[in-house]
Amino acid sequence: MDIRQLRYFIAIVEERSISAAARRLHISQPPLSQQLRAMEEELGAVLLERNGKHMEVTDAGKTLYSYALQMDQLMQEAKMEVSEVENGVNGQLTIGVNTFSVPDLPEILHQFQKHYPKVTYKIQQNESAHLCQLVRDRAVELAFIRLPLELDDFSVLHLYTEPFYLITSQKQKRFEHEVTLADMANERLLLPSTQGLGVHYLILEAYSRLDMHPPVVGECSDIALLMELVSTDFCSSIVPETLLHRHKGFSIHAYKISSTVGMSSPLGLIWLKNHRLSNTARNFIDLFKKEGRYLQHHAHKETD
Repeated sequence: MDIRQLRYFIAIVEERSISAAARRLHISQPPLSQQLRAMEEELGAVLLERNGKHMEVTDAGKTLYSYALQMDQLMQEAKMEVSEVENGVNGQLTIGVNTFSVPDLPEILHQFQKHYPKVTYKIQQNESAHLCQLVRDRAVELAFIRLPLELDDFSVLHLYTEPFYLITSQKQKRFEHEVTLADMANERLLLPSTQGLGVHYLILEAYSRLDMHPPVVGECSDIALLMELVSTDFCSSIVPETLLHRHKGFSIHAYKISSTVGMSSPLGLIWLKNHRLSNTARNFIDLFKKEGRYLQHHAHKETD
């Protein structure tokens, strides 16, 4: 039996007449009678009996009718859900986020949830280089990353470039102005993140461009611990602006690093080139653009 035969059977039971069911289904009566006989032969049971002008459902027919209604309902729900997934109304939004994330992401996700309340979420946090690999592996469709990175495989929506800050303990105020790398020569810097990745690389690269040696005493990937160490005057650190917004309440001074240093962190939203995005992901990108969360004049040409 197939779903078409079950729908024929439902119509016959509900109309109590093959001719009436045929009119309801917009088909001729003989094929409908043939389908009913085929079902009875397949099941080895009489499903309907004639009682005067009407058809009466047997006990076996009542059992089949109950299941037929359930299967028809499931088929309708399956079609609806598949359609919703295809249109991005349903489905899963898979996003990778950089270690320090994007300040506006919670607000954007709230907006997205209002538009698409049936969508579920898979959000993975990691370093930018690893996030690129997750996108290549299709573990996530979209990722917020920090540049620069090799992005030949990706379409990129540039978001913004955020400044870096020197953070020190509040026990003594070191400066009254924006600072340069020379100003920080006597600081004991404990850098965030991990050597060779993300923010750590951007900081060391800025020193390298000026042929300066950074006064680095180590690194710390636990950002809450790093902030605590700075607040107790164990060390100073250099962090992107996002981190200051996300980790408030620590006893620190924050000094903006001068733009002349060239130490800044571009952020971008990436996805695979030449690979079909789900409509859920497309809808998220469209909302992101609509909310104006990126720098349009810096955006690369996008390729699906």
